[in-house]
Amino acid sequence: MKALAYTSLILILFWSCTSASKSTRSKPLIVATTSILADGIQELVGDQAEVVALMPAGVDPHLYKASVRDLDLLTQADLVVYHGLYLEGKMTEIFEKLAKQQVLIDVSKGIQEDQLLRSGPESHSVDPHVWFDILLWSSGLRYASQELQRWKPSWATTLQRNTEAYLAQLHDLDQKTKSKVAQLVEQKQVLVTAHDAFAYFGKAYGLPVYSLQGLSTLSEPGLRDLTELITIIQTYQVKAIFAEQTISPKALQAVARGAAEKNLVVNLAGPLYTDSLDAPNTPAGTYIGMFETNLQLIYSQLLP
Repeated sequence: MKALAYTSLILILFWSCTSASKSTRSKPLIVATTSILADGIQELVGDQAEVVALMPAGVDPHLYKASVRDLDLLTQADLVVYHGLYLEGKMTEIFEKLAKQQVLIDVSKGIQEDQLLRSGPESHSVDPHVWFDILLWSSGLRYASQELQRWKPSWATTLQRNTEAYLAQLHDLDQKTKSKVAQLVEQKQVLVTAHDAFAYFGKAYGLPVYSLQGLSTLSEPGLRDLTELITIIQTYQVKAIFAEQTISPKALQAVARGAAEKNLVVNLAGPLYTDSLDAPNTPAGTYIGMFETNLQLIYSQLLP
C-alpha cells in the first residue's frame, strides 16, 4: 500500500508539468519499456518521432522497478508502449494509472491468446518472451502499427510503408532461423539456458529447450534444479550451456562444475541476449542483430 501511495503521489506531481514540456517539442516523444521494443517501434515510426527505451541495455525487465526519473519520463511522453503479459511485472499499477491520462499501447494485444505459452493457470504465468518467435513478434508489431495509425492518422502512409518493409526483413530472418535450427534438430541437439526465455523459440523452430530458472528471473534455482539440469546434460550429451546477458552466470557455473564431477565435458557459452539488446551500435544492438547474434552462437556451439 505504501508503494502504491508513493507511486500515485509521484504521478500527480509530474502530471502537473507535463503539458508545458510537450508543447515545446519538435517531434512527439514515444517511450517504450525495453530496448527490444524501442527498436521495433523506431523501425515503424522512422524519423517522425523520438523513441526512447525506459530500461537501458542490459537491464532485466522482470526485476525492474521504476525510479522517480522513470516516472517523469513516462508522464512526459506523448505515447507509452509496453510489452504486457507481466513482463514489466513491477510496473503494472503504473500502467493502469497512466492509462487514465495518456495513450498506451500494449503490444501483446496483437497476439492471439491461443498462441501464448503458459506454465500455470494464473494470469502472470503467461510466458512474455514472444519476441523469440519472429512471426509472433511480427504480429505484435503489426498491431502496434495499427494503434500508432489510430493515434496519428496523418502518419498512416509512412507507418504502413515502414511496417511492411520491416516485416519483410523479419520474414527473411525467420526463414534463415528455420534453416539453421533444422540442422541442430537433425543432429538431436537441445538448448540449455539460464532462464525460461526460449520456449517460443523452441516451439517455433522445433528445438527442445531446457532452463535452470522459470519464466521470471525473480525465481531462484535450487539444488534440485541444478541436479535435474545436469541429468539433462548427461542424457543428451549437451556440448554447451548458455549464460544470459541480464542474469548472473554463477548458477550455470555451478551446473558446469557439477557436470564435470560426472566426467561430462560441457562448455559454458554466451551470453545470449534475452530480455534486452546490447548497447547501441553493437552487433546485437538491434532486434535483428540480437537474434542473429544468438542464432550464430547457438549454432556454432551445438553443431557437432
